[in-house]
Amino acid sequence: MEYKCLIYEVQENIATLIMNRPERLNALGDTLRTDLHEAITTASGDPNVRAIILTGAGRGFCSGGDVKAMNEAQQRHERSPIMDKIAPSRDLTVLAMRDAPKPIIAAVNGPAAGAGMNIALACDIRIASSAARFGETFVKRGLHVDWGGTYFLPRLVGMAKACELIFTGDVIDAEEALALGIVSQVVEPEDLMDTVRALARKIAAGPPIAIRLAKRALYHNQECDLRAALEYETYAQNICRETEDASEGIRAFVEKRLPNFEGR
Repeated sequence: MEYKCLIYEVQENIATLIMNRPERLNALGDTLRTDLHEAITTASGDPNVRAIILTGAGRGFCSGGDVKAMNEAQQRHERSPIMDKIAPSRDLTVLAMRDAPKPIIAAVNGPAAGAGMNIALACDIRIASSAARFGETFVKRGLHVDWGGTYFLPRLVGMAKACELIFTGDVIDAEEALALGIVSQVVEPEDLMDTVRALARKIAAGPPIAIRLAKRALYHNQECDLRAALEYETYAQNICRETEDASEGIRAFVEKRLPNFEGR
């Protein structure tokens, strides 16, 4: 796929999406917002894709909104031409990431600030380079948190710490993000993509139907009581039991070999 501000690649059943405005630390200007939404949608609907990696070109993951473009519009006493399209594209992208039937792994290679941090939080798994930095920096620009930050962050770090990070706009390093549970691993910059791809390959080798249903159950069950969670698990398990992948998994266990899951 060809996008103006995003690189889209598929190899080994893994779609890699690279936000590609390195001169602006991949700020969400130009066509990047729509490119990101379209790429997530494309990867979600591609039967050859079983896992998605999201990262940034250059030395940053995503610096959030394009503040320079906002300032230029203000200097001209104009409303930014993208402002009327921001909310729908933002909300649709976050929902597309959450609804994606394939796991999304963020490879956070550098600064993830403002909306950039929340795009990372919208991913299912986050692995960070030691050069990564995270900040809910909206208040430093007089702005309110968006891209789901007030939803995702308290669920990861607890309400008090989320309040602290959002009210101050403080930036934290990768090690603090690891201690808070924002990321699951921190690796050296040169090891980041190899580490993320290894995890993506492991996921891609798994049964796609079971993983899709597990992702849905994990998020569904955060918003319901135990009884509803158990009922949903039973529903998902009954679907999986009827798949060819389940039969293959059981045969492979008995035959003491690795299973070959086909997504059927």
